[in-house]
Amino acid sequence: MRAVIQRVAEARVTVAGRVTGSIQKGLLVLLAVEDPDTAEDIEWLSGKITRLRIFSDDTGVMNRSVPEIGGDILLVSQFTLFASTKKGNRPSYIRSARPEVAIPLYEKFIARLTQDFGKPIATGEFGAQMDVSLVNDSPVTIIIDSKLRE
Repeated sequence: MRAVIQRVAEARVTVAGRVTGSIQKGLLVLLAVEDPDTAEDIEWLSGKITRLRIFSDDTGVMNRSVPEIGGDILLVSQFTLFASTKKGNRPSYIRSARPEVAIPLYEKFIARLTQDFGKPIATGEFGAQMDVSLVNDSPVTIIIDSKLRE
């Protein structure tokens, strides 16, 4: 699994003119799933996201996690995070899991992230044409891959 995590002042996702998820201060998480992903990847990545200390404390140091600041999480599926541009100019998405694999893992990730976070999270709609809007906070953007674990 690969996630792009953005610290936001606000974010929302809209499908066909309908807002499916919106948050104020917190994290916008773009998530891609690949075939080899397992429950272990879900557990590790969800824990990493909820414990990630990228919010400022009283001294201005990034030392607080999203639960510690009372923030929220908006999760959006985005298969293009596994794009390969090695050959030519049209990206290949061969590493991205097909929907029959990705959807169950995405749904399990939602459940695990909700459990680890301790409250419901907002989401987009898997496979839909989504409009995502956000106001970056600082900006802070972190990329995490459950296979690399960097």
